[in-house]
Amino acid sequence: MPGHSGTSPACSITFTGETGGSVVLAVKGSMSFHTLNSIHPQFLSLVEKTKPSHIIVDLADVDYLDSAGVLALQEMENYSRNHSIPFAFSNMSREAEGILSLVAASLATAPSSAAQRKEDGFMESVGEISLTVLRDFANLMTFLGELLVTLFHALRKPASIRWSDFLFSVKRAGLDGLPIVALLSFLLGLIIAFMSSLQLKQFGANLYVASLVGFGMVRELGPIMTAIIIAGRSGSAFAAEIGTMMVNEEVDALVTMGFNPTRFLALPKVLAAMAVVPLLTLYSDLFGILGGMLVGVLGFDLTVYTYVQQTIKSISIFDVVSSMVKAVVFAVLIAGIGCQRGFCVRGGAEAVGKYTTSAVVAGLFLIIVADSLFAIILYYIH
Repeated sequence: MPGHSGTSPACSITFTGETGGSVVLAVKGSMSFHTLNSIHPQFLSLVEKTKPSHIIVDLADVDYLDSAGVLALQEMENYSRNHSIPFAFSNMSREAEGILSLVAASLATAPSSAAQRKEDGFMESVGEISLTVLRDFANLMTFLGELLVTLFHALRKPASIRWSDFLFSVKRAGLDGLPIVALLSFLLGLIIAFMSSLQLKQFGANLYVASLVGFGMVRELGPIMTAIIIAGRSGSAFAAEIGTMMVNEEVDALVTMGFNPTRFLALPKVLAAMAVVPLLTLYSDLFGILGGMLVGVLGFDLTVYTYVQQTIKSISIFDVVSSMVKAVVFAVLIAGIGCQRGFCVRGGAEAVGKYTTSAVVAGLFLIIVADSLFAIILYYIH
């Protein structure tokens, strides 16, 4: 078939008769990218008119054929196979056979790989998951090392911190989170007081509702509830913000201009979380105690003074300090994992959503693990 030059000639398919019960369709002209859109409609129109029981496509008058034309021929063959109509080519040149076999071989590799992936067994799946977890852990440790170096540098040179971003993150993670933290903590304290009183009143020990609520909120529930709320609000926001910058290549622009992305983007967010999460934890403790007080005063005839005194007796300085230490660790985990997941984003909007979800899930998991370790450590310390 001669080389193609100039304007592509039209391609036509005509019905030339029947041979032994087979419908013969003759293709004439150039089967190329430029005529691709007209080939298949002509073929379908002739098949509908002739209602063939067997199709033969005659390629004797084809003067040019490229890979796009081969795809058109494969579409004809696939259509016939899907409709259970025997199909064959006639008068195909060696060049056309070579192109057809080459394209068919390249298309056949993708399904075989997919089939191989589907046939992977349990051990292969476990291996893939293990490698993914190890790579994720390595990336997380690398980012943690960079973050610690950046924090050390910031302690030595506080002027290098972008304080405007720090204050913005404080407002978004702290001030804007006050209403939801107050509401959830108040309701949590109220529920704990009500449920515990159902058991304590059997022994005439309603007074100890105050001790239970105060100790539980300060020691455990205040820090972990605050951390969960901040992980859902701010951890996801950090990941989405940095992830969007990665998609828009803004982080690459910062690197090109000589800025360290960890110091420029992640450090203010981590410092802001470390500043606001302990304060929000105290705020959560206070509203949790107020929720328990509401139940104690209105439901069990306790006075406000009695409730407050009993709460103070049940809480020690060690409990408050350990709660603040927990809050700082939770803050580093939440902000750190949020920023790290943001820097992992590659692709488009789908990747941003994927890693934002991953930031929240990983943050919650690390919070629970850290809280479990704190429970064991504080048990032996105190």
